[in-house]
Amino acid sequence: MTIVRTAWTDKNPGRRFWGCPTEGSKCRFIGWFDGPMCARSKAFIPGLLRLINKLKSQNTRLKCYMLCSCMLFVFVLVYKK
Repeated sequence: MTIVRTAWTDKNPGRRFWGCPTEGSKCRFIGWFDGPMCARSKAFIPGLLRLINKLKSQNTRLKCYMLCSCMLFVFVLVYKK
């Protein structure tokens, strides 16, 4: 039994392949599900993935700053008296 997975490597970004359903097993790759991607897609998708990862990291950092700012604001309001 196999399932369709997606490769996110620089060499085959977004290309789907047949793989084992068990994550981490030795038989990770069985065969390609679809044909190779065009050159433009191969060049474009890794950059988009890097941008998404960068934005996720930045979003996490900004959420932390917001939480700390709110906590400081509440602390100042409570202990103002």
